[in-house]
Amino acid sequence: MRTAPTILHLDMDAFFASVEQASKPSLRGKAVVVGGLGPRGVVATASYEARVFGVHSAMPMGQARRLAPNAAYLVPRFTLYKSISERVMELLRALSPLVEPLSLDEAFVDLEAGGVAWDEPSARLAGVKLRADIRAVTGLTGSVGLAASKMLAKIASEEAKPDGLVVIEPGTERAMLGPMSVRTLPGVGPATGDHLRRAGITTVEEIVEAGEDELVRLLGKAHGHGLYAMALARDDRPVVAERETKSVSVEDTYDVDIHDRTRVGLEVQRLAERCVRRLRGAGLSGRTIVLKVRRYDFSTLTRSETLRGPTDDPGVIREAAARLLDSVDTTGGVRLLGVGVSGLADYTQEDLFAQAAGERAVAEGPVEEHAAAAAEEQPSLAERRWPAGHDVRHAEFGHGWVQGSGLGRVTVRFETPDSEPGRVRTFRVDDPDLEAADPLPLVLRGPDGGGGVPGAESQAVSSVPASLPKSWSGSGGGAATSRP
Repeated sequence: MRTAPTILHLDMDAFFASVEQASKPSLRGKAVVVGGLGPRGVVATASYEARVFGVHSAMPMGQARRLAPNAAYLVPRFTLYKSISERVMELLRALSPLVEPLSLDEAFVDLEAGGVAWDEPSARLAGVKLRADIRAVTGLTGSVGLAASKMLAKIASEEAKPDGLVVIEPGTERAMLGPMSVRTLPGVGPATGDHLRRAGITTVEEIVEAGEDELVRLLGKAHGHGLYAMALARDDRPVVAERETKSVSVEDTYDVDIHDRTRVGLEVQRLAERCVRRLRGAGLSGRTIVLKVRRYDFSTLTRSETLRGPTDDPGVIREAAARLLDSVDTTGGVRLLGVGVSGLADYTQEDLFAQAAGERAVAEGPVEEHAAAAAEEQPSLAERRWPAGHDVRHAEFGHGWVQGSGLGRVTVRFETPDSEPGRVRTFRVDDPDLEAADPLPLVLRGPDGGGGVPGAESQAVSSVPASLPKSWSGSGGGAATSRP
């Protein structure tokens, strides 16, 4: 294990919601919830203002609306989030060749491998500069944790939130971890946490006091050994630049349970087509076809079939998914369906079955692809054309975003990332002067191509939570008051 805090963990602050606040002046400082807006939608991200009311990611959207009825509820704009994420990842890769993305808004970086840090002062300097660069390029804030291991760096970034930097100095790890909840450690979810609590173990220090043998007795050999090592702050996992894709899958949750068997079959075929498009887009093929069915009673069934060789043939994957569906009873209703492909490879193995199915796919493909695209857009006309939060442009009023739609009307607030909060106007959904638009940049470009946050003012930020031991070290950057 290294002796300097040269592993960095970056976690963008309430990423999706912060992007929405940065692009919509009227939402800055307000509760914002991003996610699926249907009856069975879930929260993807909640702004810190929404979290005050108890809203959090993965919460059912209905529950979020009850907790924060006055929040702004927006449909995700994943293309925009991905483009901003790519700019952040470029900054990370400028620091080191060893960058391990965990999601669009989170990554580990090995600073020592990039030659930019070798001790605590140099690591801190790299972290401070990174946060400043992210703000300049995106207008957003990210929290940084620095430690000698991945586990500790992630814990440090969590303690640094929001908009802070925390360094765990070598030699202080055990004292820092001791009083923390067992849920702080990776791999300790609700079930494991409850199991340990029933055994009288609620803190990391109590894991150490219980001893390795007791942990193995309670949790099994692999989990027990691993958890005991983490409680002792032992984590030798390296930062891995390339994370291998293990599967490609798609799934849909339905607002109303599907009871018609024919409709279920058509949905499975549509999902298989979408899965193939993702598979081919990644240049991959796979041997194992997986069907996921969540029934009316929330029971989830998974069926799989392994082929003789990897394929990306739509006919083969559709037929395999249909065969798997034949083995599942859906008479009570289906609330979720998914199709996936695993056992991935970067080549395909043709066989007679694939060729025959492929010939049918060539004849049927274009028709089914259009049908799949149409089937993906089931909401009403207003909801389909004008999702809440998405960008629009009006011939007279300029750029804006959709506040809501329904009953043949769409309400738009006209504002841009660098404007004052804008005015609201309502139009017919088929108004010829209103059209969908691309998102505007969050940060204006200067003459030299550099970024700047319009109207930003400096504000002191304390990044060391009061509950942290004195051996922890934090530093905060400036916070733009015109940005979340």
